[in-house]
Amino acid sequence: MRPWPRSWASSRCSWPVPTARCGADMPMSPFLARLREKIGSELLMLPSASGFVFDDAGRLLVARHGDVGLWAAPGGGIDPDERPQDAVARELHEELGIEIAVRGLIGVYGGPEFRARYPNGHQCAYVIAVYGCTIVSGVPEPDGAEITGYRWVTEDELPELPTTTWMPLVAPEAFTWWREHAR
Repeated sequence: MRPWPRSWASSRCSWPVPTARCGADMPMSPFLARLREKIGSELLMLPSASGFVFDDAGRLLVARHGDVGLWAAPGGGIDPDERPQDAVARELHEELGIEIAVRGLIGVYGGPEFRARYPNGHQCAYVIAVYGCTIVSGVPEPDGAEITGYRWVTEDELPELPTTTWMPLVAPEAFTWWREHAR
C-alpha cells in the first residue's frame, strides 16, 4: 500500500474548487431551501452520509461529482427524521441507481476539510457518517447531474485521482475497516 503523500490534499485538492456549476446545478431539498431562504449564504452545519462501497476484490467505488469534478465516495444530506443508514441507501440509489447493503459504520467525520464555500456564496460544514457497503442489485449508472462518472479503485490507485479534501482522511480508515470486516 502506498501512503497518501502528506502534501497531497493541499497540493492536489482545492476545496472548494472554483467552478460556475458548483452548487448551482445540484438539487436542494425543500428543507434546505427553506433554511437558505431564512439565513442566506451563512454557514450551515449539515449532517450527511457517505457510502464506501466495496466489491469482492476489495476495490472502492468512487464517483466523480458533477458540481466540482472531483472524485469521492457517493453520498449526500440526511433529511429531517431520516436515519443516516437510510440516507446513504437513498443517496446511492438516486445518484447511481444501485441498491446497497449497509455492512457497518466506519466512522463519523468532520472538521475544516469538510467545509465548502460555493460560488453562489453558500457555506456548508459537513459532518459525515461513513458506512461500509456492498452492492445488492444494479450496476452503477451515474445520474448525470450529481454524479457524472464512477470507477472502481484500489487503495494504491485512489491517490492518483483528484479528490475532495476529505477523501485522504477517510479512505485509509475505510480500506482498513473493509479488510477487517469483509466476509
